[in-house]
Amino acid sequence: MRREPNAEVDVWARRVIGAAIEVHRHLGPGYLESVYEEALAIEFGLQGIPFERQKTIAAIYKGRPVGEGRLDFLVAGQLVVELKTVDAFAPIHKAQVISYLKATQLDLGLLLNFKVPVLRKGIKRVIQTDEVEEE
Repeated sequence: MRREPNAEVDVWARRVIGAAIEVHRHLGPGYLESVYEEALAIEFGLQGIPFERQKTIAAIYKGRPVGEGRLDFLVAGQLVVELKTVDAFAPIHKAQVISYLKATQLDLGLLLNFKVPVLRKGIKRVIQTDEVEEE
């Protein structure tokens, strides 16, 4: 069953997308992911978007911690944001976000790929209940 995120999370998602478009407008494609991460952190600050960068989350297996994951950004404690600089999204990218959503018990994540001529083509909205496509 598909569970849509609440309206507040959607507002944060729109604001994050706007900030990412601003970063892409100034930098364009071609840099490493770390460059976009730094620029997006600056833009979040300028736009008053609350975030945690490189947020560590626990990986749990049958009730026991087995390691950790690291989110590029956790926005307003409600939205997972993962950055990529790839030719095209692969199913593993969506699977990664779904795993992070399950671990954090959050509903919505954004995959942002900065290696595109127009950022709108590099945005993927991921809901925890989405299925991962087979490769």
